[in-house]
Amino acid sequence: MATCSETNSDTEDQDKEYVGFATLPNQVHRKSVKKGFDFTLMVAGESGLGKSTLVNSLFLTDLYKDRKLLNAEERIMQTVEITKHTVDIEEKGVKLKLTIVDTPGFGDAVNNHECWKPVADYIDQQFEQYFRDESGLNRKNIQDNRVHCCLYFISPFGHGLRPLDVEFMKALHEKVNIVPVLAKADTLTPTEVKRKKIKIREEIEQYGIKIYQFPDCDSDEDEDFKKQDYELKESIPFAVIGSNTVVEAKGKRVRGRLYPWGIVEVENSAHCDFVKLRNMLVRSHMQDLKDVTRECHYENYRAHCIQSMTRMVVKERNRKYDLSRNLLFMFLLYNILVFGVQIII
Repeated sequence: MATCSETNSDTEDQDKEYVGFATLPNQVHRKSVKKGFDFTLMVAGESGLGKSTLVNSLFLTDLYKDRKLLNAEERIMQTVEITKHTVDIEEKGVKLKLTIVDTPGFGDAVNNHECWKPVADYIDQQFEQYFRDESGLNRKNIQDNRVHCCLYFISPFGHGLRPLDVEFMKALHEKVNIVPVLAKADTLTPTEVKRKKIKIREEIEQYGIKIYQFPDCDSDEDEDFKKQDYELKESIPFAVIGSNTVVEAKGKRVRGRLYPWGIVEVENSAHCDFVKLRNMLVRSHMQDLKDVTRECHYENYRAHCIQSMTRMVVKERNRKYDLSRNLLFMFLLYNILVFGVQIII
């Protein structure tokens, strides 16, 4: 039986061997929670595909209460514009500054030639602003407005991707993490959803579109996580249904859509991929989306800017060197012609 003095001695020996850097994750956690988090989500796709409803369903908020719906004539005349909605969300002491970037007018015109250009320009403008702030003198409180993820809504009507879908994703896949979403999945049967998903994935690969790639699981991950990761990859594009209406189903109140033939539950995995999309965006891959934005898309933009600036400096230096040589040559020529001076260089 160990005495009290022996126990204290063992504890003191353990304390001597314990440095304390094992508490670093806790320190980072406390600092991060105190500072809060930010996330910028872009939604793109033609009108009527349920973008606003899905965003409200994802984050349990109402970001579009003051929205004005345009009629057909107004939509034809409307050009693509960029609108931002910012909301502060707090859950269990963790604060999230959520910014939703919407693209009203996209794909609604008769002529949609380069209608994605304002979207691409907006993403570049956020990169440029961050680059300027990062290169400035005061770098302490830099606002990160870079777009971390773009949910692109694909129409359920048709046989796959439309030319506009292909052109949009190819124009932006080097700038932002694109997550394709199959909108209004309740208009399709389960067989049609499965067939359309396979078709869209084949076309994405065929056209060389680089959508957001889920990171591979490490070998030491548990089987449940590996299964979840596999299901996420197989769910692309996410077949989603959005609803802010609470209905009663089997004695329970759920968010869903009420039809004459039954109820479609938004948060029922057997009905749609809404829960998988929400878990991916918020619970499992939000930080990875931010990391890929910072380490890949922004770094590519930053490298391009530095290369352009270097080329400009070299070009200016060469121009000044050529100017100096020309002035020297003119000076020598003037002396030879006027004074007949022979100068040996």
